[in-house]
Amino acid sequence: MVESSDQFHHNVYVVLLDSQVAKHPSVVRANPRRDPAKPCVYVGMSGLPPEHRFENHKHGYKSAWTVEKYGVRLMPDLYEHLNPMPYEAALQMEMELAEDLRAEGFTVTGGH
Repeated sequence: MVESSDQFHHNVYVVLLDSQVAKHPSVVRANPRRDPAKPCVYVGMSGLPPEHRFENHKHGYKSAWTVEKYGVRLMPDLYEHLNPMPYEAALQMEMELAEDLRAEGFTVTGGH
C-alpha cells in the first residue's frame, strides 16, 4: 500500500516569462484576449519541487522552450496554496490554473 504522503507529491507551478515571449505568433494566437499590462507566464506540473523543475527548464532538461529561453523566476503566490496534490489532481489543476490566468488577462503558455 502506498503511503498517503507519497500520493501528494505533485505540484503545479507558475513561471514568470520575459514579455519578449509575446512577440511569438504562436503565443499571441493562444492568448487572443491577453492584457499586455499583465505578465506572461508558463503553467506547469511536476512530481518535483517547483524550484527543481524550474532549474531543469533553465538548463534545457525536459524544458518548455518558453521557460528555457524566457523564464525569469517562479511566482509562488499564484500556486503555493494549491500544493502538494495527487497526480490526477495536478493534471486537472494545471489546466484549470492556466485557463483561470488566461481569463484574467495573463499571457499563458503551458497548462496542457
